[in-house]
Amino acid sequence: MDLKYVGDMPQVSQHGVSFDHSQPDRYIYLHAVLELLEALGYGATETTQHLYKIQKKDLSAKELLDGLKRHVKNIDEVMEQKEENAHKFVEDYKDRVRQNTLISEDEREAWLKNIDIMKDYYYQYIANKTVYDAALNALADEITVAEVKEVCIPMFRNYGIVLEDLQKVLSEHKPPINSNFEIVSEPNGIVGIACFSHPKSAF
Repeated sequence: MDLKYVGDMPQVSQHGVSFDHSQPDRYIYLHAVLELLEALGYGATETTQHLYKIQKKDLSAKELLDGLKRHVKNIDEVMEQKEENAHKFVEDYKDRVRQNTLISEDEREAWLKNIDIMKDYYYQYIANKTVYDAALNALADEITVAEVKEVCIPMFRNYGIVLEDLQKVLSEHKPPINSNFEIVSEPNGIVGIACFSHPKSAF
C-alpha cells in the first residue's frame, strides 16, 4: 500500500457513510513534517535557534515517501505496521458491530456491508496516520539529538498543526521534553514559535 490522499475519517453506520471533518487525513501533514525533518535532521549542533524557511513546491506521494525514508530509520517496519494497523482497525470495528445488541439483524448486515464498501478507504486512512505518527517520532528524535531550543515557522501549510501534534509526542519521549507553542506577530507576518526544554544530563 502506497501513500495517497483519501480525505477525512469516514463515519459508517447502518444508514450509510459520512465523514468526520474534525479527523482529517494525516497525509496532508506529511509535507510539513518532512520539511521540518529536513531542516532539523543534521545531528548534534551548537546552534540553539532555528528559523526555518519553507519550500513552496508540493511534493508527490513518491517524493514524500522517498524523503521520509531518509529520516525515519525504521521505515520498513512502519510500512509493514501500517498494513497491520489498518487491518486490525477494520476487523475490530466489524467485531463491535457484530456484538451490538441494540440493532436489528438487517441493520447489522447493512452496517457490515457499508464497512466492507469503505474498507480500502479505511486502510489508506490508517496507513497515512501510521506513517505520520512515525515521522513525528523521528522529528522528536532529531530535536533531542540536536538539542533544538527553538523553531520558528510561518503559520500556513500545516506547520503549526504539526508542531502542536509534536508536543504530545515530545511529552511521551524518552527522555520527555517540555515544549510550548505560541503565535506571534512579526514585521514579516504571523509566525509560530515552538520552544523546547531539554532535561539536564545527569553527568
